[in-house]
Amino acid sequence: MPTDFEVRSLDTNCINESQLQHKWYHNLKYAVAGIVFGIVLTKAEIISWFRIQEMFRLQSFHMYGVIGTAVVVGMLSVWLIKRFKVKTIYGEEIVFHPKKFNKGQIIGGLIFGLGWALTGACPGPLFAQIGAGFLVILVVLASAVAGTWVYGFFRDKLPH
Repeated sequence: MPTDFEVRSLDTNCINESQLQHKWYHNLKYAVAGIVFGIVLTKAEIISWFRIQEMFRLQSFHMYGVIGTAVVVGMLSVWLIKRFKVKTIYGEEIVFHPKKFNKGQIIGGLIFGLGWALTGACPGPLFAQIGAGFLVILVVLASAVAGTWVYGFFRDKLPH
């Protein structure tokens, strides 16, 4: 089943799988990028429970500005990738597919938003919050992992 974002290898038609094999240390760049991203989230107060609560109470524009900026950057990035047929760093084609709408996206979005409002954490900053010393977020992380497992278990039985 194709996804809305695919990377195809030049020598095969494999979906979402790079055919290139790399040494383990090639993944260190992702660890460094994740650490830098976590520092940025922390310094910008994106991981702040108080900032998130301000957003849900409509008391501050801070988080809406961050989210809006991310949406605009994402839209511009996808447009540039499509317009200039940008390839991955390894020369693989990037293919986008339209996303089909279904009512599960509404239900899932409501559950996600409710969890975000109750815990003050969404998946992006979870690890940054833990790294900043908010160890209670380990419960949220465990709950997110458990919820993902439950969804994966029941996914084929859910209405489409």
